[in-house]
Amino acid sequence: MWVALRRIRPAYPRPCRTGARRWIPSLRQVFGAALTSVGLSGLFLGVAYAVTDIPPNLNSYATQQDNVYFWSDGTPLARTGWVRRQAMPLKDIPEDVRWAVLAAENENFYSDPGISIRGLTRALWRTVGEGDTEGGSTITQQYVKNVYLTQNQTVSRKFTEAMIALKLDNRMSKDQILEGYLNTSWFGRGTYGIQRAAQAYYGKDVTHLNAGQAAFLASLLKGAGLYDPTLSKANHRRAVERWSWILDRMVKIGRLSPAERSSYRTFPEPLGSARDHDTGKQSDYLVELAQQYAKKAAHISAKQFDLGGYQIYTTFDRRREAALTDAVAGARRSAREDEPEAALTAHYGAASVATDGRILAVYGGPDHRTQGYNESNATTVQAGSAFLPFVYAAGLEHGVRRTRGEPATPVTPQTLYDGNDGVTVTTPEGPYWDRAGKQVVGHNHGRKSYGRIPLGKALAQSVNTPFIQLGMDTGLNRVRETAEAAGLLASSIGPQVPALSLGNSTPSAIRMAGAYATFAADGKHTEPYSVRRITRNGATVRLRTPTAHRAIGAQVAEEVSQALTDSLNAAHPTVSTPKAAGKSGTTEDDTAAWYAGTAASVSTAVVVYRMDLATSLEPLPLQGLAGDSADGVPYDVWADAMGLG
Repeated sequence: MWVALRRIRPAYPRPCRTGARRWIPSLRQVFGAALTSVGLSGLFLGVAYAVTDIPPNLNSYATQQDNVYFWSDGTPLARTGWVRRQAMPLKDIPEDVRWAVLAAENENFYSDPGISIRGLTRALWRTVGEGDTEGGSTITQQYVKNVYLTQNQTVSRKFTEAMIALKLDNRMSKDQILEGYLNTSWFGRGTYGIQRAAQAYYGKDVTHLNAGQAAFLASLLKGAGLYDPTLSKANHRRAVERWSWILDRMVKIGRLSPAERSSYRTFPEPLGSARDHDTGKQSDYLVELAQQYAKKAAHISAKQFDLGGYQIYTTFDRRREAALTDAVAGARRSAREDEPEAALTAHYGAASVATDGRILAVYGGPDHRTQGYNESNATTVQAGSAFLPFVYAAGLEHGVRRTRGEPATPVTPQTLYDGNDGVTVTTPEGPYWDRAGKQVVGHNHGRKSYGRIPLGKALAQSVNTPFIQLGMDTGLNRVRETAEAAGLLASSIGPQVPALSLGNSTPSAIRMAGAYATFAADGKHTEPYSVRRITRNGATVRLRTPTAHRAIGAQVAEEVSQALTDSLNAAHPTVSTPKAAGKSGTTEDDTAAWYAGTAASVSTAVVVYRMDLATSLEPLPLQGLAGDSADGVPYDVWADAMGLG
């Protein structure tokens, strides 16, 4: 009966939710939804991590650097390239510089997984919810943004950045990531990387920065446009505040002692914003020469060179370059005043070369932007009588043969030759006839006759006729060989006809200076070169440097130098510099005027000529541009450039 009664006991219905309460989830539902959300999020992140790949290549903007050129004293000369960046190995970046950046941007860098969950969440919330941007990124994330992604502040870019950062943190060491970050970050003033920033703001390499300077550069990572103190007073105030904060952070994280911190009380004012070099003028001619030589001597392809990162230490002497440029500028001004019409088509080329081959200075033209070709390196006009020393050297070196088959007869500075105007040019077979069937005769400048004259004196007085015959007696092939050995390019040496001895060759000013330097170097020649050392991101690049070789005998070189000294002293007796030597050069048709000479182990060659490039490449008469003094304008430029004016 009890059982029956239990079976018939009425069942009471459970209370049901009504109204708003039916929509309130139970604790079980909340917990289940949370687990599901976490599971789905984990699955999503896992899939996203798996399918996100680190891009195989860095973007070109992250790898391209500029090439920096330096004067011979190590100070910056110029830079080339679209990007101002010079990579530096982390080992060459001081600890204080590294930790100034870490204190400012990511003090937990060495312990984080590559991302900051808190920072990433904050950045995403501000980007989505407020339409604003917020950093919130670790250094690893910033490095990923620099080298793989764009600078766009979007949710998708932020998410991709985080996934790549996680993978990169597992693949690269922290030091590798920090090195990459320091070399790719923007610091303002057109610079990328801590090395170029150090140069732009403090005029020094990063290796010489102290903690105070490093703290300022670290502040620029927050936004160079807001923290470069030279831009505005507000910027200066912000920069000082952040600089001080970064130094305090370095103390807090144990990377700077309180005593060290107390030594940085004065804000390290950076340099004013200035260009690295005076683009368009002489610096561009110098850079062009150095670039050509660097590629050839270091076997650097054009593609490699354009990627940048090279530091090219040139042979160019800042003081001598200024002196040479000023000297030519003065000649140009005088020409515009005295011969304004002729000055419009006037050209000046000049170069100074040391006896050991270093190119110290060149004058390439008035402005590289308007005249792209380099006058100092151009083979445009004839050498004229400036070529006579090579004929003289060939005769002294090899002797002469006036009769076919006879042994060579030695030649000395006292050997007499006919110095009269109109001397018949002869060969062992008799008079020399040109292709037109005309007998060739030699002429002196101004058709002046000197009678029988010793060769040394003939060179000192620039008497042509003895040397046109000396060239025939010695052999034009030996004259050519001697000129080449001394430093003139074979391609610039004229045809082997009697006029070769009178200077039908067209050497450049650089080559003429280098060849005259051979006489002052006791007959040893070193090929002119413009680069003494190359590094790339701190590592030395192998470079072929020219070495001296015997071009002519030491005794011959001394005898040629003595004649050149006599030439200089006769025309300019007030020049008292020991062992100074030089000679003018004129052409038969008066289209070019030269002066080349040596003093204090430096040889300088100067050429002046006229040419209307708009109509023809034929030289025009000088019309007074060479001056009226003993050796004219070329000598004046030479003397000023050499400090003898």
